[in-house]
Amino acid sequence: MPQTLDGALTEADAHTRAAASHEIPDAMRHDVGLLGGLLGRVLTEYGSEGLLDDVEKLRSLAISAVEDASGDTLAAAEELVTSFSPERAKEVARAFTCYFLLSNLAEEQHRIRTLRARDGSVPLSEQKPADSIASAFNHLAGEVGEEEASRRLAELRFHPVLTAHPTEARRNAIASSVRRLGDLLDERDDPRMGAGTLAKNERDMLAEIDNMWRTAQLRVSAPSPLDEVRTALNVFDSSFSKVFVEAYRRMDDWLQGEDRGANKPKAPAFIRLGSWIGGDRDGNPNVTASVTRAAVGQAADRVLTELETRARTVGSALTLDDRYAAPDAGLEALWSRQRQLSEELTEQAAQHSPREPHRQVLLAISGRIAATRTRDADLAYGEPSELIADLRIVQDSLVAAGAKRAAYGDLQDLIWQVETFGFHLAELEVRQHSKVHAQTLKWLDDPESVEKMAVPGEEVIETFRAIASVQQRYGMSAARRYIVSFTQSAQNLADVYELAERALGGAENAPVLDVIPLFETYEDLQNAPRILAEMLDHPTVQRRLNETGRRMEIMLGYSDSAKDVGPVAATLALYEAQEKIAAWASENDIVLTQFHGRGGALGRGGGPANRAILAQPPHSVDLRFKVTEQGEVISARYGNPEIGLRHIEQVAAATLMSSAPSVEQRNAAAAARFAPLAERMDEVSRERFDGLVGADGFAPWFAQVTPQDEVGLLALGSRPAKRGLSVESLEDLRAIPWNFAWGQARINLTGWYGLGSALEAVGDLETLRDAYADWPLFRALIDNIEMSLAKTDRRIAERYLDLGDRDDLAGLVLEELDLTSKWVLAITGQERLLEGRRVLGRAVQLRNPYVDALSLLQLRALRALRSDEELDEATLSDQRNLLLITLKGVAAGLQNTG
Repeated sequence: MPQTLDGALTEADAHTRAAASHEIPDAMRHDVGLLGGLLGRVLTEYGSEGLLDDVEKLRSLAISAVEDASGDTLAAAEELVTSFSPERAKEVARAFTCYFLLSNLAEEQHRIRTLRARDGSVPLSEQKPADSIASAFNHLAGEVGEEEASRRLAELRFHPVLTAHPTEARRNAIASSVRRLGDLLDERDDPRMGAGTLAKNERDMLAEIDNMWRTAQLRVSAPSPLDEVRTALNVFDSSFSKVFVEAYRRMDDWLQGEDRGANKPKAPAFIRLGSWIGGDRDGNPNVTASVTRAAVGQAADRVLTELETRARTVGSALTLDDRYAAPDAGLEALWSRQRQLSEELTEQAAQHSPREPHRQVLLAISGRIAATRTRDADLAYGEPSELIADLRIVQDSLVAAGAKRAAYGDLQDLIWQVETFGFHLAELEVRQHSKVHAQTLKWLDDPESVEKMAVPGEEVIETFRAIASVQQRYGMSAARRYIVSFTQSAQNLADVYELAERALGGAENAPVLDVIPLFETYEDLQNAPRILAEMLDHPTVQRRLNETGRRMEIMLGYSDSAKDVGPVAATLALYEAQEKIAAWASENDIVLTQFHGRGGALGRGGGPANRAILAQPPHSVDLRFKVTEQGEVISARYGNPEIGLRHIEQVAAATLMSSAPSVEQRNAAAAARFAPLAERMDEVSRERFDGLVGADGFAPWFAQVTPQDEVGLLALGSRPAKRGLSVESLEDLRAIPWNFAWGQARINLTGWYGLGSALEAVGDLETLRDAYADWPLFRALIDNIEMSLAKTDRRIAERYLDLGDRDDLAGLVLEELDLTSKWVLAITGQERLLEGRRVLGRAVQLRNPYVDALSLLQLRALRALRSDEELDEATLSDQRNLLLITLKGVAAGLQNTG
């Protein structure tokens, strides 16, 4: 083949894969061709003879195999893979993995291109309320009036929480290389680039791809918790610090209309960032009290540096002469206070800005922010509200002088930044298992009564001391939420308050805590209202409710409930739990935030967030959406600022729209109308799911037919893949490797198993189609499962299932796969999966054959590792390395892990 890996994009190949209806945009075709061609050159220059030819042979066979019903072509591809030497197999796997990283980049760039083309070009009347804040506000105002809609907009809150759950398969070095390539690819869209500039750009891209190819794709060791903190902080630098404020500015520009930039802003700073990274110690012994302190310190240093720089930049630009923008009394008083604090600082500002009082004051403010970072007690701000007050004095003085655009321009952006990030950047949330707290209290009362501590008692106590010190240094908002995993009683929450008091020597010294119950299992979700009612009787809870205006938060775990009862029953149980919890909150006059522990895979609550929000029960969102963001989800949603901005706008629009009476009435009516359908689906899907995972010998069979054991060898994160038990028990296997392993085996069982039997039991296609049309929850469930099925490949799945010796269990899986596919197609009225979703369908169709090639390489390694033949150390190392490379490649191809 010529020096290219873009053969998948030729017309012939497109027709071969039945993709004629999904015409590939020329710009995207060109990008994939360019990147694939450069990768081909790199592979040739690498000097491994015949590598490019072997990659092309496998690629061609994998593509042709899709249309070959006989299976002969796929068998030929397997024979080719078997013929590779160990080193060649790893090289080919690395080549396909690199190709996926590049094709993902091309898709992302085309999405950005599309967003830019649409920006401002779609009339408001044609925008969907769930996708546009402007359209959502207009729709809501039409139902409740503009005054009420404005009040609701002011209460809007989006609270993404970053977690360190190990689902980002790429190394940081590879991710950084991809980001640099993305910038270079974006440059090529600039029409001003001449031939010489384009040539340099291509040379730089070739060098970057060469660097990426020669960088080891596998981490030598797992990242530490503080490594994970630094990774998250990089996203702040590249995206969060700019995108959040841009979201406010875009909203305000629309609300202000022709007066934008010259009036007091109407858009609230509606985003708050949270983080579990360095605070989540549930099952992770690597997260200690010292790590928690360091995590907060690093985040605070990063955001204070950013605020200092921004304040200096904004101040330097405020070159307004006092003859044309006279200071008001408030600004003069502030300047006087600043001079009293530091004559040196103010003198320096005055020398740089003669007759520019607003500039002088803001430069002095920048100096005080620097003092806050370096802990200069004489100059430091005590808390963010003090800084905001000073900035508003400058803003008010500018307004009084008639300089409204200076007041509400970059200075307002700075105020929004402080309101959003404070001095801590992201509120660190601590999480620990309820059993650890109970055990620690028992240890405190009688150390000899506990034979083996799950977590050393002194470390548990030290955690509360760390929270107290963080609050003292950075303010209460830096770390006040404490999440209790596996909350099964109100006593689990009371234990946390007692430990905090005992750790600090009494209630008066204990840190301020909002203890949040996490309801994870199917049973816990059902018991949630009872536990919450008991929780209200606790005096500390009552006192905290009085302090917060009766605000409370609870968390819903998607992963373990789905692992307990399957995706269908878990989805219905989560809906019912939210409905009952919302009713309980209303009855007790509580302003409730339901925190959604959603992951990337469908078995962990994955799928479009805006659709999920609009499918929730009435009053369960109430203008507040808090959700976990993790692993590949963080990079996919926020890695590129323009995509991040679009995601935020969609989530904000859906959160605002969820409070519309029409949405609430529709959801309530649909839930009541289809209650019998939900009950039947719940019953049958649970029975079907339990029949599989509850079968004798299922756990070791699962480990045999998927790379579950090997996932633990992949250095994804600081957190262990298991809570300590062997694969003989699924109970303590974490949900991430559970999902990851099924996805790698091209089965994706956690996203769909049980639905086919449930729909077959209902049997009424007309009713099911009515539910798909009128019940948002059911539609979201079907659409998400359709996407999961599209990433499933029966031909490849059969080969993984053949690794085991249980035809009965394999038969259950394949039977349910066929049944689910049949019913999903019938309900949606399609001939093939994703037929109605052009962009997604095109992407999946283009990717699947390439994923097939990597799957065949992975199967080669698994067969060797699962064989009875004893392998020497070198062979064992080769097979494991090949397997780990393919794990990353398949994850990149499917675009999700756990």
